[in-house]
Amino acid sequence: MAEFDQRLARGGVDAQTRAQAIDEGLRAYMLRVYNYMASALALTGIVAYVGFRSGIYASLAQTPLIWVVILAPLGIVFFLSMRLHKMSFGTAQTWFWVYSALVGLSLSGIFYAYAGTSIARVFFITAGLFGAMSLYGYTTKKDLSGWGSFLFMGLIGVILASLVNLFLASSALHFAISVIGVLVFTGLTAYDTQNIKEMYFEGDSSEIAGKKAIMGALRLYLDFLNLFLMLLNLLGNRD
Repeated sequence: MAEFDQRLARGGVDAQTRAQAIDEGLRAYMLRVYNYMASALALTGIVAYVGFRSGIYASLAQTPLIWVVILAPLGIVFFLSMRLHKMSFGTAQTWFWVYSALVGLSLSGIFYAYAGTSIARVFFITAGLFGAMSLYGYTTKKDLSGWGSFLFMGLIGVILASLVNLFLASSALHFAISVIGVLVFTGLTAYDTQNIKEMYFEGDSSEIAGKKAIMGALRLYLDFLNLFLMLLNLLGNRD
């Protein structure tokens, strides 16, 4: 009987040790995701400012090459989404940094449209809102998978309405798109964070874990960036 009790005790210790190891692995994985995302945002910001100050963006804006700068990031997102599983981790990482830099160059135009102090203020508002919703998505016990279909429909609606407004140029529709966009990307931040957390598996190889971290960082990067742009439309002071 005593030997049986000892085996139970050892089993309990082993289970506790394994659970602790999983928790530590998950924290390291999520920290890696956030570090990639933050680094990508920093690269985007630096390239955007350099593109503005150097006049590169202004020069490109007078040529058809500006469409390459604007559309190339979208193409890279689709490319990464479809081909990531076949890439090496190093290749995926390279494409992620190229994408971040191209987005930065395409965003140089906001410095012509908005005051620098306004951009900085909206950035910190976005960071606070993003941080709160991502923390909620990470810590909540509630299953957020039911949000997915509603958020996806909202995202499609925002995209279609934005395309329509390119021709209508309606300020009222622009305002509505921005408000709905803020709600959609706020929800997506929590939803994606929980989804990225659930992607973690302690048995993954370093290659697979790295690629998962890159894809998770890309999803959160897109949530942050779009939330920032929607809030900038609502709260930014135009030059």
